Amino acid sequence: MAKRDYYEVLGVSKGASADEIKKAYRKLSKQYHPDINKEAGADEKFKEISEAYEVLSDASKRAQYDQYGHVDPNQGFGGGGSYGGGFGGQGFGGFEDIFDTFFGGGGSARQDPSAPRQGSDMQYTMRLKFKEAIFGKDAEIEIPREESCDTCHGSGAKPGTHPEKCSHCGGKGSINVEQNTPFGRIVNKRTCQYCNGTGKEIKEKCDTCHGSGRITKTKKIKLKVPAGVDDGQQMRVAGEGEGGINGGPNGDLYVVFVVSRDDFFEREGNDIYVEVPLTFVQATLGDEIDVPTVHGKVRLKIPAGTQTGTTFRLRNKGVPHLRGNGTGDQHVIVKVIVPKKLDDKQKDILREFAATTGDRVDENTEGFFDKMKKAFKGE
Repeated sequence: MAKRDYYEVLGVSKGASADEIKKAYRKLSKQYHPDINKEAGADEKFKEISEAYEVLSDASKRAQYDQYGHVDPNQGFGGGGSYGGGFGGQGFGGFEDIFDTFFGGGGSARQDPSAPRQGSDMQYTMRLKFKEAIFGKDAEIEIPREESCDTCHGSGAKPGTHPEKCSHCGGKGSINVEQNTPFGRIVNKRTCQYCNGTGKEIKEKCDTCHGSGRITKTKKIKLKVPAGVDDGQQMRVAGEGEGGINGGPNGDLYVVFVVSRDDFFEREGNDIYVEVPLTFVQATLGDEIDVPTVHGKVRLKIPAGTQTGTTFRLRNKGVPHLRGNGTGDQHVIVKVIVPKKLDDKQKDILREFAATTGDRVDENTEGFFDKMKKAFKGE
């Protein structure tokens, strides 16, 4: 029976990244692991998944597979075949060792399956209110993560017993697979499908982790969110990712911030922008008004003859710089609001004013006063 395409086995595209391949493998291996899935055919499916990952997770093996696919060693490439021995398994003689070295044969090194390995990194999304992101906060989060089993201390074996050396790979965690190609005999190392690369066989499995040596725990972590974080930024928390393997260090936790919008304030980097309403009289004659900022109320002088759209800068009333070297500014954009309801006397005065100046009064939208009220109240 012909082998399925390795990309199809893992359910990824041929252009998939290394991370996408790894995620697909982890998901499928958990789904079809013989210790978890007792359905008929799960064991063969698990072997197929492991074989596909072994090839696609290795850059050189993946490149070879992309070029040649599943090579049949009996299709004319043996010694004395149609190529007259020039490209056969015997034709290269001493050069076979060179190919073995380049393509993962006996001369290549492989990591000890029992060596300590760092745990995987994790990501957590934290939602912040607008002002929480500006001033920072202390928080406590809960994350589920894989850690070493407390019962068997990560061995996967029932207490009082010990894992044994895998009889299929001799404890190496990998087996050699020979293939004949147009370039000669290639020896590839593949993850042992019987021990899944651990080099160990567990006769009596731990009742807690069922032989995996890993369990999922919920960990509480206290965080100090720095002042000035922005939407989409992330913070690294060292050593708070998934637990290490074989006594290795933990991975890291990356906290990604999602900041909610505000009805009145608008942020751009470390600066804040607001729109403030002015009456026609205030804009014409000038005035002093109270303007809300994230730091509190500020008194702002409006010069006579101010036009709608004029921008004033309030220095150091914006967002603290994340690195602690200063604070941004707040920019106040004024909008002149025209009253909608006037009595006859007021209309006559405006008509007379327009006649003497040639000005025309246009209507504007409302809503600014409501926003200012909320901002003063700290909503």
